[in-house]
Amino acid sequence: GTHICIDCRNYQAIQASRGFEAEFIDITADTANLKEFLALRDHDPVFAPVREHGGIGIPLFVREDGRKTFDIDEALSWIGQPPVREEEIVEHRPCCADNDLRTKIQQSEHLSLYGQGAAGV
Repeated sequence: GTHICIDCRNYQAIQASRGFEAEFIDITADTANLKEFLALRDHDPVFAPVREHGGIGIPLFVREDGRKTFDIDEALSWIGQPPVREEEIVEHRPCCADNDLRTKIQQSEHLSLYGQGAAGV
């Protein structure tokens, strides 16, 4: 993920408030992280719809077994967490008061997040 992404920041706030462990790799922190994320984004089939619509593909959640999702609720279910509640969304887009956070996420017992930042692969 990245700290410049509202959905990634919302995810991190949920993680902090619920107190579960997860790896967060900021793809904008250095070029190695960015290159790793871009290689995944350019070639992994999970990103096909994202590429078709000109999206970035973050946040991305990756389980330890390699399974990927952009859906935060699915990712949270992987670690036995309940779905996101509306009151847990701390930042809203000015144009749409509803959340975009329920886009998608990848995670495992150790959650890895690729956002405009990245996640452990």
